[in-house]
Amino acid sequence: MDRKVRMGMVGGGEGGFIGPIHRMAAALDGEVELVAGCFSRDPGRARSSGEKFGLPADRVYSDYQQMIRTESARSNGGRMEFVAVVTPNHWHLPVSVAALEAGFHVLSDKPAACTLEEVLELKKVVEASGCLYGLTHTYAAYPLVMQAREMVQSNMLGPVRRVGVTYAQGWLAQPGDTHGSKQANWRTDPRCSGESGCFADIGTHAHHLVEYITGQWITAVCADLQTAVAGRHLDDDGAALFKLENGARGTLTASQVCGGEGNNLNISVHCELGSLFWEQETPDRLQVKRRGQADAVYRAGVDSAYLAEKVRARLRTPRGHPEGYIEAFANLYRDFAAMVRCKRDGRCIENVHAVGDIAAGVRGMAFVRGAIESSGQSAWVPLTPYWNQGGSMLSVTVAKC
Repeated sequence: MDRKVRMGMVGGGEGGFIGPIHRMAAALDGEVELVAGCFSRDPGRARSSGEKFGLPADRVYSDYQQMIRTESARSNGGRMEFVAVVTPNHWHLPVSVAALEAGFHVLSDKPAACTLEEVLELKKVVEASGCLYGLTHTYAAYPLVMQAREMVQSNMLGPVRRVGVTYAQGWLAQPGDTHGSKQANWRTDPRCSGESGCFADIGTHAHHLVEYITGQWITAVCADLQTAVAGRHLDDDGAALFKLENGARGTLTASQVCGGEGNNLNISVHCELGSLFWEQETPDRLQVKRRGQADAVYRAGVDSAYLAEKVRARLRTPRGHPEGYIEAFANLYRDFAAMVRCKRDGRCIENVHAVGDIAAGVRGMAFVRGAIESSGQSAWVPLTPYWNQGGSMLSVTVAKC
């Protein structure tokens, strides 16, 4: 294997949730090395975080722009090669733009930016930079989600007819949860989260999962968003009807106010000849139903010969040793590291990875904007006019639900 790919990180200091997840995932396969970081804008917290993560003092920064400038001046053999952006949403755009314009690849948490207009601006920067840009839509990197994608897109089950996806959480179910943690503080604040709360946070995951498995883009949406807990300024619950490119229909529900729920993401894809079902809380099982046949349960494992070869290549243990969230996240880092190596060596990048790209980021924010406008008008809103341009959704012709 080539030398490790060198990573810088912005955000993810001590006390955060997602930063440790990223670092564990990046380290799991030994292909990525954390060499620099701006873990906090507070110098003391940045310094203590860097010490804990084993970085030398001169590779720890409290200003991401300083990090990018200083790392740019280092020799090719030592400076970071890509930036992992693990900040609240309102930093995704400026950090990504600064890194890309300095020639660094970017792997960012979703959503790509706070608004549709911002992500369209980011798309221009990505295209002009010639650098790699990836989104960590983690659930696409579960091996059995990849298996579902293989089965659907190879037409084993026939054309897609209907899709149902639900993402239910309960961590914001009570009024006291609004400011109950650092995560809740920024996710419920429009200044940090953007124009949407729940639908931008977890609705984009559900949206991406539908498109990833089916290979069909969501082209129109008719949504009903609400703020279930009084006093909040962003949606914390919602549901949408949607249409796919091939004319198939679907439903998407995303909520963070379902008391008692943890991370209940599940998807059903119904096709002409059969259907499949997967849920994130039991990720090593994929249920497949075919007309006139017994139901089948696919189990994840390197010894599961019935799984596609590219799926088994992303598993690490035999059946009966379930792999979960960290391992799925690690698949994204391993795939992105492979992409960086290909870019470094001038080789073609095979399109077999689960890393979301900037086009997926644009479609995700177009979905969020369409859902917001649809909810306000009780109308179907087409998304295709906004994949390549900005502007108000109000200029789009809509049809009443």
